Amino acid sequence: MTKKAFVFPGQGAQKIGMGLDLFNNFQLAKDLYAQADEILNFKLSELCFNGSEEELTKTINTQPAIYVMSIAVYKVMNEMGIKPDITAGHSIGEYAALTAAGVLSFEQGLKLVRERGRLMNEAGIRQPGTMAAVIGMTYENVKKCCMEAYQAGIVEIANFNSPEQIVISGEIAAVERAMEIIKLKGAKRVIPLKVGAAFHSRLMKDAAEAFVKSIDEAEFNQPAIPVVANVSAAIMTDPEELREALKKQMLSSVLWVDSIKAMADFGTDIFIEAGPGKALSGMIKKTNLSLKTINVEDMVSLKKCEEALTSLI
Repeated sequence: MTKKAFVFPGQGAQKIGMGLDLFNNFQLAKDLYAQADEILNFKLSELCFNGSEEELTKTINTQPAIYVMSIAVYKVMNEMGIKPDITAGHSIGEYAALTAAGVLSFEQGLKLVRERGRLMNEAGIRQPGTMAAVIGMTYENVKKCCMEAYQAGIVEIANFNSPEQIVISGEIAAVERAMEIIKLKGAKRVIPLKVGAAFHSRLMKDAAEAFVKSIDEAEFNQPAIPVVANVSAAIMTDPEELREALKKQMLSSVLWVDSIKAMADFGTDIFIEAGPGKALSGMIKKTNLSLKTINVEDMVSLKKCEEALTSLI
């Protein structure tokens, strides 16, 4: 029996025009964007479809934009009878995963991601930071390089994306120093990322502490399917455990490699990336070549997904 995982992308996947194809072809996508515009009290739809890249890449806008499009893809697939057996999301994508599992309502999830984006944006202004992707170095060696760079400030591992890619995060001078050390120690590539803050590092401490109140006030329902938590890569079915994991997420590393392994061990054969881009599909392939990946973000990819799933039945 084929098991499907829905995985939802994180920040960096956004692009102008995201979601427009689904909006033009499905009434439920139109309704979802209309609901989002009303909840947020601004035209998120207009920003996503026709806005400026500069505005869309602001953390306060990026996070709800990715969330809404991801849920639009999920709802379209759900209407077509394509449903997940387990779910996970990368960083902000975890909120879409919780919504897809029925833990959060769409409205509750959207309000949380908007507030999360606001707090993280403010934290980035108060304590400027940056991030960089390291290609071709082991987790242990990256960690050693970060410790060596600590004299220049805070720098930590933010994301364990694949066996080949690890993301570091922290204060600008410390990240730059770590990049120099990592290059000298033989990494294939070190790529500075265009981000507004040092996500998943201790520089998010104030934002994370302020956000706990919002998480505590949110209603967490019993999940219909298991969710894999970023902070532990544990498969969870208890709403209160998921709440506690989410409280730690902003400060913790995203254990994406371990999350993929957990879903594979669960018996997942197919990973469907629901939302903009193909970044997660690439990470999954680099983690385990035997896993089937499909991305869905528009009508063309939706049709390919439907055809691929039909051929496997």
